Formats: sequence, C-alpha cells, structure tokens
Amino acid sequence: MNGAMAWFKHFITMTEQNQNTLADIRQDYLQDALLKKDLDSDPLSQFKAWLSEAIELGIKEPTAMNLATVGEDGRPSSRTVLLKGADEEGFRFYTCYGGRKALEIKGNPEVALHFFWANFPRQIAVRGKASKLSRKESADYFSSRPRQSQLGAWASCQSSEVANRDELEQDFLACERKFEGSEIPIPPDWGGYLVVPEFYEFWQGRPGRLHDRFVYEPDGFGGWTVTRLAP
Repeated sequence: MNGAMAWFKHFITMTEQNQNTLADIRQDYLQDALLKKDLDSDPLSQFKAWLSEAIELGIKEPTAMNLATVGEDGRPSSRTVLLKGADEEGFRFYTCYGGRKALEIKGNPEVALHFFWANFPRQIAVRGKASKLSRKESADYFSSRPRQSQLGAWASCQSSEVANRDELEQDFLACERKFEGSEIPIPPDWGGYLVVPEFYEFWQGRPGRLHDRFVYEPDGFGGWTVTRLAP
C-alpha cells in the first residue's frame, strides 16, 4: 500500500471515529424547573434578570450574542457581536457600516439575536428590526472605547480583502501616527444599531431533554403574551 492510500484510509477511519464520538456527546442539565409564574410579565425585565445572574456567576462573555442577518440572495449569515445596551428602546451593538452585516441589514432590517450561557444553562432568542443609532449616540460610545479599539476601527475596513497580516498591522501603525497626541474621532463608516424586539424566547435546560421554553409575543395592546413550548 503506497503512502497516499495509507494516509487516505487513516483519514477515513479517524473521520468515522470522530463522527461516532460527536454523536455520543450530550449534556444532561440539572437546572430547577422554570414555571410560568416565575417569569416577569415584561420580557426585557426577564432578560435583564437572567443577564445579571450570568454576570454574577462569572460566565465568560455574558454579553456575547449571535447576530443573524439575511442577504439579498436569501442566504443567512451569522456572527458574534457584543451587546452594548438593553433598555425599553431596544438592544444596541456597534460595528462597521461597510461590513457584511451592515449591508445585509440595509437590505433587510429583520434580524435575530441569540444568547447562550452553557454553564448556566440558559438561552435567550430575540427577533426584531434593526436601525442605525443617531450619530451622536454612536460618537458618544466610540469616545468611551479603549484607544487601541478606536485605532482598530480606523485601520480595518471590515470584511474587505487584505493581502496579508502585515498590511493590516501597517494600516494600524499609520493610524497610530496620524492621531498621535490627539483624540480619535469616530470613523465615518462606523456606528451603532438598535434592535427593537418583536419576539423573545427563554430556554432553560432540564434533565431528560425536557427543557423549559417560553415565548413572549406582542398581545396587540402594548403588552406581551407568554406561551410555553414543548422542548
């Protein structure tokens, strides 16, 4: 058996073993029951309560959320961004307006957010419409960012092609020299978004896959209806 054939057979064997291993991976959750009476009637208050618990428990990156958008071709894409505000107006995050997520939001403002805290174990899904924040609000937040992050926003045109890592680092150094000794203004193609929720789902892991799931949807009168779903 030549070397190429031996390597191929080894690759197939390892792939089959890995597939079997993946199929066997499972986690049995031992969380207490989540009952409808335990939930706040306001989904934002319920979200804040769970987020506060995640922070208190020391969950890594508790504000990390998956942001899903849809392109003009109907294909979805997703990535992780950081939540930078949640209040009665909606959920806030910041990004480059020239990147894929911003271009897809421009074509279709319907987005989905998803929080997953594996060690809790809880998940929160949110759907709603995204729109740009005011230039002032974006600038106020930009001024609060670490200087290195501000320089990174100027140096990187998000999602654009770069020849290599060196090119990116050279652009960063050029920006560092340009703004040396002065405040760094907000880039013209950078800013925030506000996602106004139209749907919430709260999930809590339970033993035997009998997880607790509750959905909040507008009731048409300024409030929300809460419905339990089968897991």
